[in-house]
Parts: sequence; C-alpha cells; structure tokens
Amino acid sequence: MKRTIKIAVYSLLALCASCKKDFLNEDPVGFLSTANGLVTYNDFNQAANDMYRVTRSEFYTVDQDHPFDYLYSTDLVFDGQAATRRHTNLISAFAPSGDIPLFHWKALYKLVSEANVIITRAPSANITDDQKTLLIAKAKFFRAFGYRSLAYLYGGVPLSLEEVTAPKTDYVRASRHDVYAQCIADLKDAVAGLPAINAVMDGEVNAQAAGHLLSEVYLADGQFQNAVDAATNVIGNANVSLMKNRFGSGASNTNGNVYWDLFQPKNQNRKSGNMEGLWVIQIETDVPGGSAVSTAQAGSYLLERHHAPYAGLLLSTGVDPKKQVSPFLWPFDNNIGGRGIGWAISTKYFSDDIWQSDFNNDIRNANINFVRVYTSNNPASAFYGQQISVNNPPPGVTVRTMGFYAYQAKCSPPGSHPANLFDPKGPSGMLLSSAGGTYTDQYMFRLAETYLIRAEAYLGLKDNASAAKDINTVRSRSNAADVLPADVTIDYILDERMRELGVEEKRMLTLCRLGLVADRVKRFNPYYSDMTDTYNLWPIPANEIERNKDAKLEQNPGYN
Repeated sequence: MKRTIKIAVYSLLALCASCKKDFLNEDPVGFLSTANGLVTYNDFNQAANDMYRVTRSEFYTVDQDHPFDYLYSTDLVFDGQAATRRHTNLISAFAPSGDIPLFHWKALYKLVSEANVIITRAPSANITDDQKTLLIAKAKFFRAFGYRSLAYLYGGVPLSLEEVTAPKTDYVRASRHDVYAQCIADLKDAVAGLPAINAVMDGEVNAQAAGHLLSEVYLADGQFQNAVDAATNVIGNANVSLMKNRFGSGASNTNGNVYWDLFQPKNQNRKSGNMEGLWVIQIETDVPGGSAVSTAQAGSYLLERHHAPYAGLLLSTGVDPKKQVSPFLWPFDNNIGGRGIGWAISTKYFSDDIWQSDFNNDIRNANINFVRVYTSNNPASAFYGQQISVNNPPPGVTVRTMGFYAYQAKCSPPGSHPANLFDPKGPSGMLLSSAGGTYTDQYMFRLAETYLIRAEAYLGLKDNASAAKDINTVRSRSNAADVLPADVTIDYILDERMRELGVEEKRMLTLCRLGLVADRVKRFNPYYSDMTDTYNLWPIPANEIERNKDAKLEQNPGYN
C-alpha cells in the first residue's frame, strides 16, 4: 500500500514539474471595472440611486451618533449625558484630528465624487439624449447639495468637477463664494433638467426641490433678489402648497391638528395627499430599498433615542411609601416618547422662551406636538393616571434631567411603533429594548421652509413687509398671531424656524451658513460654555491637510 502511494506522489510531482509556469494563471472571461461599470441606462440609474443612499446615510441612518452632529452644540438641544460624541467639550469634539470633522467631510465628498462620475461619463454613453439630460440633472443636484453642505460647515473647500481616476495630492481651497457659484450653476441645470414634483416617485429629487435649494444657496451668497425669485418659482407652482386641513393617517384623531398630521407615519409623501413635502427621505420600514427594520434600531433614524426623554429615570413615592418608583413604565408607546434616552434635551429657549407670545394659541406648541405634560402609566406609582407637568412637577416627584423635559413629538411615533417592537411579555404598549428609532419618512425640504427662506431674502432686501407676509403665511396655518414688519429680524426668522422646523431641521447647517453658531449658542444654550467664534466653521480635517502633500490646504482660523 505504501509503495503504491509513493508511486502516485512521484507521478504527480513529475507532472507538475513538466507543466509550464503559467499553469495556475487565471484567464477571466469578464469582470466588472470602472471602465465597463457604466454602460447602459440601468447602470447609470443604479449609480444615481446610490447618491440617495449616501444622502440618507449621512443625514439620518448611518449610526446613532453622526446624524446628530447637525443638532448638538446649536441653540436647539444640549447633551443629557456628557460625551464628546454629543459635543460636550468642543475642543475635543471639533479637533482637526477628531472623528466628527473627518466623517462628514468624507461622506459629503463621497456624494460629490459619485455625482462627478455620472457627469463625466454620461455625455459619451450610448443612451438617449433625454436620459443623459435627466441623469446629469440628478447628479448636478446632488453635487450642489454636497458642496453647499461642505461650504456651510467648512467655508471654502476644494472644488473638483470631474471624475478623479488617479491619486491627487495638490488640492487647494476655493473661496466660499466660488463654491456657491458652482452650486448655483449646477442647480440652475437641475431645475431645468429635473421633472416636476408631480411627475416623480416619492422621494425622488425634482425641479421644485432643486428650486428650493437654489433659493437657499442664492441667499447664502447674498444674492437676495435671485433668492426671492427662485423661492417664488417654487411657492407659485400649482403642484405644491402648505397643508392647512387635516389629512392622512391619524386625521380622525380629534386631539391632533394639521401640524401633527405632517409627522404621522406614511403622511410625508404625496400619495397621502401631502402637497408640502418637497424632498422626502425614504426611511421606509421592512420594504425593499427601505432603510429601517421593524425588529431593531438598525437602519432607522434614531431621533427618538436622542430627543425623547428617559422617563424611567423619573422617581416618585410609590403606592408603597417605602419604595421609589417611576410614574412611567418605560419604554412605552405613548406620550412619554417611546424608548428615548434623553440625550438631546431641549434648551429652555427652544421649549419655553420662543413660544411666550402665543403659548396657548400656536398649534405647534400644543401638547400633542410639544409634549410638556405626561400621563402616569405605572400602576405602582401614587401618581398613576395623573398628568405630570415638566414645568410644575408635583411634590414627591424627583426630577432627573434626562428623564423629564419638554420634547417635540415628531421625534417619536406614539401609538404607531411597528408591531414587532412591542414586548409580548409586558403590559400592552410596552416596547422592547430594540425600539428607539423614528419609523417615519423624513423631510429634507418642506414648503414651509421655502417661505421662511424667501422671508430671509426679503429681509436682506430690507423689504420687511414682504418678509412678514411670508412668515405670517406659515404662522397662520398654526393659528399663531401675525408678526409686524418692524419686528422681523434675523433672530425672529431663526426663532420661527425653531417653531416650525425644530429638530426636523439640520440646525447646524443653518447657523453655519449665517455664521451665527457662536452667537446663538452663547445667548441661548449655556450648556456649551466653551463656545467661541472659532466654531462658526468646522476645521478642515488634519488627515486631509497632511496627505495633500503637493499643495497647502489652509486650516480655518482658531484651529491648530
């Protein structure tokens, strides 16, 4: 037997020795590369679709931290549990070598890069002229969206307008004005080349969304009349309008109102009757191409986790006086905010001060929209069934900051969490620990904001009467009193944006665009006591400066 094995081995070795050296070389019959990856219209369309994915990831779903860099260290919220990740200690949070500046720089340039590939290759592709026009219009919209965000956050940044096919280490910063000029040129083409909003699928970019963004960038560049004109083209379109009557899912809820309707599940898209959403990011739960799953936090926008309170921390004397219990079962599908953690706590300015002139009339401030009164749902609590106000808690309640504050209900879908997130072993309404997402599609652009952009442009033109008229159009929908032209200032408009948009807005972008991060935070968010003018811009990431070895990328002032 051994002799037979040895003969077989020797024969195999002899065979291998007689083979040519290229015996094991592969001879592929085909492969996917950058040269053949974009050929058909379907190839290009898949590439265009990935720009939606990159956008959704960057601003909403990538993880539980990075999307909220657009909320923390603004005038809206502060950190309920001190962490650099939530901007406590700004020197660490915005260190040039830190994670936050680099993460968003890379994500936004990823968007620019993908757009550039389409813009570079589509003209010579074997597809129809109409298909080329549409693809390039989409790509230019996303390129402008990416560069606009970069310019707001970092100031002037390197402009790259073609596909990069080889290493490049000699980038230089363009001026902020030049970046805006490129965005404006791209958005003009996008407005002309994209279909109208009523001719696209839900979530697709369209001419009106491009017009909204064009108006905003004109505003950023100080071109106030052009901003007015671009916004007017959107507002005057017959296919969009402010929602002023009850609609969609939840419309039968007599405690609700039309502002509340805007944020109920499945109400963001046009198929619900909503004519106000201009560009809606499709979170979509448990559907192909969607993001969220109904069994976990994965893929959802975790705004509920950040902004809703951690009501289980609130303590009071129980039915048994010797025991301290929370008046609230947590996590729970009712007005205590689902499975909130209480990180993004409303500033006093956001929850109280901006509402004083119309506290009881403005429906945006109704308890169903801005929750200040919770109903105890814990039978073990002496307060069971009673209403407990965050502004005036009864004796016997021990308040812990993370667990008890006013919050915007749009962060959480009370009564509408996916069925798979309910605890089958708990009382009715009890949620699993895997809850914490905001399981609704999200507005990136909404027509109410277009009115406020135009109002800001009118203010720039010193036409306070027209600015007040636009603001009052938004306020009247919410039963709020009119503002007088003499009272319209940039602070008033920023306050109105808080009232109308709140945690829906990427507030950091707005304040960076205006150079007012430090001003507003120092006045209205004392938590960030280390705020300085340096943080009106984010730092250029140190990694980008170091590897750009053949030219100098200038750092923003105040950063080392």
